[in-house]
This record gives sequence, C-alpha cells and structure tokens, in this order.
Amino acid sequence: MHQYISLLRGINVSGKNKIAMPDLKAGFTELGFRNVMTYLNSGNVSFVSDVDDKIENSRMIQEMLQKKFDLEIPIYMMTHKELEDILMNAPDWWGDANKEIYDNLIFIIPPATFEEVYKEIGEPNKTYEKIDNYENAIFWSFIRKDYVKTNWWAKTANSKIKDKITIRTANTLRKIEKTIKK
Repeated sequence: MHQYISLLRGINVSGKNKIAMPDLKAGFTELGFRNVMTYLNSGNVSFVSDVDDKIENSRMIQEMLQKKFDLEIPIYMMTHKELEDILMNAPDWWGDANKEIYDNLIFIIPPATFEEVYKEIGEPNKTYEKIDNYENAIFWSFIRKDYVKTNWWAKTANSKIKDKITIRTANTLRKIEKTIKK
C-alpha cells in the first residue's frame, strides 16, 4: 500500500481540459485506487495504490484520462513522503506569510530536468523573483504586484516548456499535505 499524489497539468484552466472532480475521482476509483481525494478544481489527486511504481500508476491514469475524458494530460506523480521532503527543503524565503509575495512550486515532469527547464526559461529577474531548485522541483517566488516584470511568468506558459512542468501554490501543497496526514 503506497500513498501517491498526482498533479495533472492544465486541468480546468481557462475553460480548457474540463473535468469535474467527482468524475475524476470516479476514474481513479475505477482503476482500483483507494482513499481517492481531490483538492480544488485543478487536478490534484491523492490516492492509495497497491502498485509500487510511479511510472506504472501514471501510465494507468493517463490511459484512463484518454479513454474517459479524451484528454492527453501530462502528470507529475510523487509519493506523500516525497512531497514532505520537498516542503521540508524549501528555502527560508519561500512560502512565508508575506501577502505581497506569491509562492509557487514548479514540478518538473520526467524525463525533463531542471537544466532543461532553466535553459528554456532563463535567468529570473532578480529584482522581482527568486528561484531555488530541489530534486525535481523549483521553488519560485515573485512580487505579486510586479508579476509582469518577472522573466518566468510568461515563459512558464511557453509552448516549448509547458508540457514539461506543472505549477502549484505553496498554500495548495500545504493543504494537500495536511489533508493526507489526517
């Protein structure tokens, strides 16, 4: 029995890739996953699987998404322990209570690498944003009112890189982690 979290890229964003969370939950349950929970309306799903293989679980989910919803969706898959580890290794400046700063975590979908993502996006604008890499995640914070002045804001949506990453806020990830711990 293994606790996983799947982050589906681009679900219910700007009216595209629409999936109702009860339908998504049902699809995961039909795959034999247990304790399936969705968070928000953006493709965050935690579940328990007897399959101890992130790649196989991801393949099964992608196949279900194709058959049930006619969607090809990139997925970032991690264990609950991996999420805990990532959050425990956040830089001091990331995810604090400062409402003027927006804190995101960019997950790099394998086989993509940090080097590949960084090469596509380039240097952050150090006046307005900070990044730090840990494992296959990038902590990214920026001044909320100056987001258009950042280098990474527009480039993370660039067609060359968009299917290699998925982004979640610090608050979303902390809620997922707390809900799983209950």
